[in-house]
Amino acid sequence: MIRKLLLRSLDKHASHWIVLFIDVFLVCISFLLAYSIRFNASLNFNTEHFVFQLPFVGGISLICFWIVGSNRGIIRHTGMRDAFNVFLGVTMTSFCILFLVAINSAFKIIPSFTIPKTIILIHYFITVFILVVSRFIFKSFYEIISSELDVITNVMIYGAGDSGLITYGALNRDTQNSYEVVGFIDDDTNKIGKKIDRVKIYDRDEITKEFVESKKINEVIISIQNIKSERLLYITDKLLALGVSPKIVPPFSKWIGGDFDANQIKQVKIEDLLDRKPISIDNPIIKRDVNGKVILVTGAAGSIGSEISRQVSNYNHEHLIIIDQAESPLYELQQELIRDGIVNFTSIVADVRDEVRMEGIFKKFKPNKVYHAAAYKHVPLMETSPYEAVKINIGGTKTIADLSVKYNVERFVMISTDKAVNPTNVMGATKRVAEMYISCLSKQNHTTKFTTTRFGNVLGSNGSVIPLFKKQIENGGPLTVTHREITRFFMTIPEACQLVLEAGTMGNGGEIYIFDMGKSVKIYDIAKRMIHLSGFKYPEDIDIKITGLRPGEKLYEELLACGENTTPTYHEKIMIARTQNIDIDYIQEKIVNLCIINKNYNNKISVKLIKEIVPEFKSNNSIYEELDKQISN
Repeated sequence: MIRKLLLRSLDKHASHWIVLFIDVFLVCISFLLAYSIRFNASLNFNTEHFVFQLPFVGGISLICFWIVGSNRGIIRHTGMRDAFNVFLGVTMTSFCILFLVAINSAFKIIPSFTIPKTIILIHYFITVFILVVSRFIFKSFYEIISSELDVITNVMIYGAGDSGLITYGALNRDTQNSYEVVGFIDDDTNKIGKKIDRVKIYDRDEITKEFVESKKINEVIISIQNIKSERLLYITDKLLALGVSPKIVPPFSKWIGGDFDANQIKQVKIEDLLDRKPISIDNPIIKRDVNGKVILVTGAAGSIGSEISRQVSNYNHEHLIIIDQAESPLYELQQELIRDGIVNFTSIVADVRDEVRMEGIFKKFKPNKVYHAAAYKHVPLMETSPYEAVKINIGGTKTIADLSVKYNVERFVMISTDKAVNPTNVMGATKRVAEMYISCLSKQNHTTKFTTTRFGNVLGSNGSVIPLFKKQIENGGPLTVTHREITRFFMTIPEACQLVLEAGTMGNGGEIYIFDMGKSVKIYDIAKRMIHLSGFKYPEDIDIKITGLRPGEKLYEELLACGENTTPTYHEKIMIARTQNIDIDYIQEKIVNLCIINKNYNNKISVKLIKEIVPEFKSNNSIYEELDKQISN
C-alpha cells in the first residue's frame, strides 16, 4: 500500500520548485565537500567566510538552474538530455562564481567573499557528479518500486525505427499506466542484437511461445508507419497464435497536434486486417458538385445512407433532405446533425414506395442530386419475402428514378451490391433488376445522369457479420458461420460512401462503378481473429459453430457478371463494369409488368418473372430452385 501511494505521488511528477531547491541544497553540500577536500578532508578552514559565501553560491546556482531549466525534466525519465542540462547549469554557475570572485578580488569589495580557484574547480566537478548521479539513483529507485507492483504491463515494440523510438518515449512518459518495454522487434538484420537505451532488439523469429512466457509479455505494439495490410495481417496472426495482444500506433497524420501519446495506441481492429490498401479519395470535383446544391438521400437512416448524409453535410450544400421510413434511427441522425451544427437540412419520415408522397417531396424541394440508398438487403429475409423485395428494391427505385427524370434531377446515384452479380437469391436479383431499370432510363433521357455503384459487404453495417460476432462474443459464444469456406469482399462504411460521392461526379451516365477490394476474406478466419482480438482463445474460451448455408447464400461473391469486364477510370482503385447490351423496350416493359403483377402477392410468379428478366439468376438452397428446372425444361 505504501509503495502504491509513493508510486502515485511520483507519477504526478515532482514539482519543478522542489527539484530546484533539492538541486540547490546539493550544490551547497558540494560546496562544503569542496572546502573539506581542499583542506585535506577536514573542517580546518575559515568557517565564517564559508557561511558568508554559501548563500551567494546557493543563490547563483538557483538563478542559473532556473534559466537553463535543468529542474524541468521528469526525474524518473532522466536521460542524456537531462544530464547535459545539469552539466550546463553547473557550468554556468561556476563561471558566474568565478567572474564575481574575480571582480571582488580586483576591487577588494568584500574581503570575506574571496574563494580560492581550486575550491571553485573542485566544487564544479563534485556538483556535476552528485546532481547527475542523484537523478539516475532516483530513476532506478522508481523502477525498483514499480517493478514490484502487479500493474506492470510487459510490452514489446515491433519496429525499431523512428516511429518505434517515439512510441518507446511515449510509453515511458505515460503516467496513467505502468509499461515495461521488454524489447524491440525488427526485420532489419543490421539492427538485431543491438540495444536502444539498454533495451535489446530481437529478430521476429526469436519471439516464440517460450520467449513470450519467460518474459511474461502481455502486448506487442506494432509501430511501423504506412504498414501494408497484408504485412499487418501476417504479424497479427503470428502474435495472436502466441497468445499476445497486438496493438498498433496510428499514422503520423492522426497524431493529436502532431504529438504522439501512449493513449493513442489502439487495439488492432478487424478493419485494419482487410488485406488491401484502403481507398483514399480527395476529389475537389465533389466539392464543386455538392456545394450550393439541394441533395436528397433516401434510406438515410441506414448504415450507408446515414454516412452519405454525414459526408454531404460537411460541404456547403444549399439544403439536405434525408428520407427514411424508420423513424427512430432517422431521429437519431437528425439529432446528430443538429449537434454538429448542421441547420440547412430537413428530415422526413416517408416511404419511397409511396409515389404520391415522394412526388410531393420532389415538387417542394426540387433536388439537384439524389443518392438512393433505400433498400431491403438481408438475403434470408428477402428469400421468404419476395413481395417486399420487389416493392422496395425494384418499385421504390423505379419511383425515385422516374421522379428524378420528371423533375430534371442532375444526377441520380444508386447504391447496389455485389450480390446483384450472377444472383443466387431474391435480394440480389431484385437489385440487378433495379440496375437494369436504371440502365434503361439512362439510355432514354439526356437530362438526368444515372450512376450505379456496386459494394461488397460493409463492415459494421446493420445486420452485417461483425456486429453479430461482437454480440455473440459478449454472450460467451459460440460464433456462428454458415460454411467453413465461405468468403466475402469487405469495405468500411466511410470508404463505401466516399465511393458514392466520387461516383456522383464521374462519367456521362449509365455506368456501373466497382472498385478493387483486394482479396476476398474467409468469414471463418474473421471469426477466429475477432475471438483473439477480444482477448479470448479459440476454441477453448469461445468456439465457432458451422450452421450451413442459408437460402440463397453463395459461397463466393463476385463483382462482375458473366459477359462483363472492366475499364479503368482516373482513380486506380475504381473501375467501370462494361455490361452486356440489353433490349431497353423489352426489359422496361417486363419490369413495369413485374411491379404490377407483384401487387397480387404471389411470390412464385414474381420470382419467375424476375428470372425471365435476369436469366443468370439461379436460386441456390432455395424453394425457388424448382423454377430454374421448369425454365430449363
